[in-house]
Amino acid sequence: MHVQPKGSENQSPSVQEGRLDLSIVVPFLNERETLKPLYEQISAVLSELKVSFEVIFVNDGSNDGSREVVAEIASSNDNVLTLNFRRNFGKAAALSAGFERAKGAIVITMDADLQDDPNEIPKFLDAIQKGADVVSGWKRVRNDPLSKTLPSRIFNGLTATIFDIKLHDINCGFKAYRREALRHLNLYGELHRFTPALLAGAGFSIAEVEVQHHAREFGRSKYGWTRFIKGLLDLSTVLLLTRYGARPLHFFALAGLPLLILGSAFVIYLSALWLVGLGPIGTRPLLQIGILFIVTGVQFLGIGLVAELLRASNTSQGEQYIIDTSGEPSE
Repeated sequence: MHVQPKGSENQSPSVQEGRLDLSIVVPFLNERETLKPLYEQISAVLSELKVSFEVIFVNDGSNDGSREVVAEIASSNDNVLTLNFRRNFGKAAALSAGFERAKGAIVITMDADLQDDPNEIPKFLDAIQKGADVVSGWKRVRNDPLSKTLPSRIFNGLTATIFDIKLHDINCGFKAYRREALRHLNLYGELHRFTPALLAGAGFSIAEVEVQHHAREFGRSKYGWTRFIKGLLDLSTVLLLTRYGARPLHFFALAGLPLLILGSAFVIYLSALWLVGLGPIGTRPLLQIGILFIVTGVQFLGIGLVAELLRASNTSQGEQYIIDTSGEPSE
């Protein structure tokens, strides 16, 4: 496989000496029955493509014997790396650990439950070849219960609208990344679901490919409506990181300025009534509301100013910019 840098047509592939073509990162939690068949399918597809690859299994605190299964796979295959967490830390932590150790020029993530089909991997590679930095899968036909698909559809539609990303399934775990894009990800909490939004905000190009989705045959889903609620809470975090990371005062001013203006208007109105002798204003609820709005608005603006100071003191000149070096000759 030859993955050429963006903007170049006839240059050498971006896979450097000592680096693999592909890294497949597979986080899992209690998926004992599916791990060996999944590796066999991945190996069959990539061997046919004649690419160098590694598979990184990240055990997110399984207690069903999955650890022993991946250890057996690794003992028989030199291109398999296993990472074992002492307890369940979540998918974002598992992906971060896999990204940190991945050596491939392209990194693909997929779930371990056999619902993602390894035969779809060539589609992701084709999209990368055409210039995309990040490729997200789209499960047009999804074989999951309504309790999982309905929250996901609401979440996908809301996220695509807020961040203006033309993706149908931003929540899909089947994704491909150029290695250089991963350097700009800092995943924690539930932010792994927002990687297209985070990277699009950093200037990377996003593409989507339709993928086949199989029904789950083993185990059970680890997600439900609670995941949807967490996702909604994380939307504000991603919005701050992508749109206001370089100007946090503007984010806090969205709430602070309207409160400050409205509260000031209330106080000025009541002060005018008092000056013209229309009675006392100290017992009027509007005065208390106005003072509350002013104090709250000033607090929001103060937090924004502190955030600006922290941003300025911790950012060297040019650090906030992402330089596109694709197509430049290597030394």
